[in-house]
Amino acid sequence: MNYSKIAFIGAGNMASALIHGLVAKDVPPQNITACDIDESKLEELKDQCGIQTTADMRTVASTADVLVLAVKPQVMSDVCQSLTPHLKEEEQVIISIAAGVPLASFAAWLGEDKAIVRCMPNTPALVSTGATGLVANPNTAGSQRALAESVMSAVGICRWLSSESDIDAVTALSGSGPAYYFLLMEAMEQVGIEMGLDPELARSFTIQTALGAAKLAASGDVAPEELRRRVTSPGGTTQAAIETFEAEGLREIVKKALSAAQKRSVELAG
Repeated sequence: MNYSKIAFIGAGNMASALIHGLVAKDVPPQNITACDIDESKLEELKDQCGIQTTADMRTVASTADVLVLAVKPQVMSDVCQSLTPHLKEEEQVIISIAAGVPLASFAAWLGEDKAIVRCMPNTPALVSTGATGLVANPNTAGSQRALAESVMSAVGICRWLSSESDIDAVTALSGSGPAYYFLLMEAMEQVGIEMGLDPELARSFTIQTALGAAKLAASGDVAPEELRRRVTSPGGTTQAAIETFEAEGLREIVKKALSAAQKRSVELAG
């Protein structure tokens, strides 16, 4: 990938995270171009990462090996139709990180022959711990899939999905998922304060506990179920809390919440 030209249409938070991640992984800054109407964003990226910047998306669209579409879904149609006459003729893979825009729409806007990869990243990509689901259209060659994966893996893990419909499940699980953990952290912090802890102490202990639990879960092949069992001593404090969660129907609440998110993802794509 070091010799591939990568262009970003849109220089918002996710594009910025990807650019920082790519440079950190030794992709030459001169191979990366960002395009945005906001000159301040471009200047910041140029100063921080040493990349190329421009306000002319048509020029970069004609030369990039990897074209990352990082604009808001509501303007994606206009952007794509402006780019279409200027796309590189061959060997170009187009990556979308816009939520709710299906592959069929990109094919209609950009051309049925284009190699297109649709991604569902999440906000922890901003701190290089993201999780991204990817799905490619049939025109995408193995080498182009590898390019797309190398770009998105600059900010976390990537997994290829078996079908585009899986995007909706990934959206519910990991795309929206950080907010679920933030809600739990918010609730734990508040209860800690109500129990008499200093607010700063309640927050720092809540955050560190969440971080530690995630690291433990990621450190090996032990399933969360087993990790929970190991920390739950019979008759102890943890068991008292877990039994309360179970009695109040936590699992059913989670199921209903993720199902609602998945349903909404399907609706937005429709």
